[in-house]
Amino acid sequence: MTDAITFEPGIPVLRIYDIAKAMEFYVDFLGFTLDWEHRFAPDLPLYAQVSRSGLKLHLSEHYGDGTPGTVVWIRTANPRAFFRELADKRARFARPGADGDEATITDPFGNMLRFDGSR
Repeated sequence: MTDAITFEPGIPVLRIYDIAKAMEFYVDFLGFTLDWEHRFAPDLPLYAQVSRSGLKLHLSEHYGDGTPGTVVWIRTANPRAFFRELADKRARFARPGADGDEATITDPFGNMLRFDGSR
């Protein structure tokens, strides 16, 4: 018998163009943690991982990584609490509303994060 083939959840790579805006959106607004960042040299593009409650996203300044306008579908167990948390922040750049248990929030680079609580 052969070993079972298993997979872990995929990690989307989202293209970013401005590190400060990316951190303001993903860390300050959405509440992700910056796990790590990597550059081959100080003057080369950033590649980083942010995470929150088991969700991991990679953010990349590298040409060819990701495509602006990508949609990431994210299942969440308590979407309304998350949407309230975001609304309470009253961010100048995003005031997400929810349609029941689903909301799509667009980052500053055109990537769409679709949070869904339906089972």
